[in-house]
Amino acid sequence: MKVLFSAITAAILLMAGQVQAADAAAAKALAQKSGCLACHSVDAKVLGPAYKDVAAKYKGDKTAEAKLIEKVKKGGSGVWGNIPMPANSPQVKDEDIKTIVGWILSL
Repeated sequence: MKVLFSAITAAILLMAGQVQAADAAAAKALAQKSGCLACHSVDAKVLGPAYKDVAAKYKGDKTAEAKLIEKVKKGGSGVWGNIPMPANSPQVKDEDIKTIVGWILSL
């Protein structure tokens, strides 16, 4: 019985990992389609900060998602340097922005 339970648990965890990887790939593709990766990359600063740096800066901040969604929608400058980020709303749908921000914070 313990072996069966362990096998089921392992299978569930494996499937969850595959779902998360698929979600991450879909979110990255959405960021690409939305033009985000023209100025950002996952690992290195381009014009804007690397997404891993953004995730690290906001790690543990429970208000980060809402703040970043607003920043992406309205644009802004000064947090990461003088180069402004243009507003991305309404050309990028709100739900897409939420998906992209969630992915960034998961890195």
